[in-house]
Amino acid sequence: MRREITPVPIVVLLVMAAAGCAAPVEQAAPAQPRGETVMHPTLATVTEAVLADAAMRIGADIASLKVESAAAVTWADGSLGCPQPGMSYTMALVPGYRIKVRAGEQLLDYHASRRGYFVLCPAGRAEEPAGDVTT
Repeated sequence: MRREITPVPIVVLLVMAAAGCAAPVEQAAPAQPRGETVMHPTLATVTEAVLADAAMRIGADIASLKVESAAAVTWADGSLGCPQPGMSYTMALVPGYRIKVRAGEQLLDYHASRRGYFVLCPAGRAEEPAGDVTT
């Protein structure tokens, strides 16, 4: 049995949309950048998130990790001191954090913004902060 579909005139669709009668369109939630998991970021909460990320990355228990340093810093630009080749960044000072985590012989260098976004910066790419921040 074949069903025929009657086309709906465009005018009817426009009137429904204008009146708010159109069916809502579901949109996928935007993907969260890696590391943006902290609701009210402080050095302590970002450090906790970094430890969880480090444990997941290396497959270790959080208790086996050691925070070597955690400090409020100012990054020279939007790269957070970890520029990726071919990328452009905001040319403004960015307040943030630098957290170094020791996992056995491995040292993980995390760079973060004050908004809670953080990146694990590979050894050859890490730049020093523009300065320390007094809080």
